[in-house]
Amino acid sequence: MTNVSERLVALVRELLGPSVPLPDPFPFERQLSDLGVSSLKMVNLMLSVEEAFDISIPPEAITPENFHSLAAIEALVTGVLSRGAAA
Repeated sequence: MTNVSERLVALVRELLGPSVPLPDPFPFERQLSDLGVSSLKMVNLMLSVEEAFDISIPPEAITPENFHSLAAIEALVTGVLSRGAAA
C-alpha cells in the first residue's frame, strides 16, 4: 500500500468512526457507498482529502466517478499531486 493509499484509508476510517467495521485489507475497488459513506460524508471526505494532501481538487474533477471508490480517489489525488509538482 502506498503512502497515499494509507492516508486515504485512515481518512475513511476517521470519517466513518469506530462504530462502522471496515474490512481489512481495505477493498479499494469497492463502492464507498456500500461501505457506509453517505453523500454528506462524501463531501466531508473530499474536503478532508484536500486538507490532508494540501491540494485543491479542480471543480471539473469533482464527479461521482472520481469519488466512487478509494482506487478512484487515489488516482485523482496522484494526478493532482503530479500536476502540482510539474507546475
